[in-house]
Amino acid sequence: MRTTCKFILPLVFLLLLLAACGNKYQGDYSVEVKDFSFTNQDGENVSKSELDGDFWIADFIFTNCETVCPPMTSNMANLQTQLKEAGLDDVRLVSFSVDPDNDTPEKLKEFGESRGASFDNWDFLTGYEFDKIKEFSIKSFKAPLEIPADSDQVMHSVYFYIISPDGDFIYRFDGRKPDEVKKIVPTIQDLK
Repeated sequence: MRTTCKFILPLVFLLLLLAACGNKYQGDYSVEVKDFSFTNQDGENVSKSELDGDFWIADFIFTNCETVCPPMTSNMANLQTQLKEAGLDDVRLVSFSVDPDNDTPEKLKEFGESRGASFDNWDFLTGYEFDKIKEFSIKSFKAPLEIPADSDQVMHSVYFYIISPDGDFIYRFDGRKPDEVKKIVPTIQDLK
């Protein structure tokens, strides 16, 4: 009996220690967002390391999009206002272009401005090859990207992703639906 206790107590202590070392923020998902360093709408470099330690929200868009991107970007602009009104000024927004060959920083800035974006805490990113953003989207957000044959449109995710200060994507909400987007601020408030 004594020998068993000698082994069980250290084992219990080790398990408690390991449980305490896990990620602080739990959600519906736990996917590590891979490192990146891309160019924003002002020609400045933005990297994942700059976002670590804060909550941020990501989506995928492109300026020639004829379907979901304009309303998603308008919904993100509304979310930006909601975050400010809730005092969550430290939450960053990041829109990754899925058409980097076409989406220059200038085009992204014009696209954002036309949808009500403020660039205080919102970066529209480009400056990479399509294959790189495709791999990044799949590995970091489990979201495939495809360019259908004979098309200039890109099939991409329509979600807004919450990334925790730990650097993991933990929640996603349908960026096309204002009622879904309204859930983001309370979710972040609960996590904080």
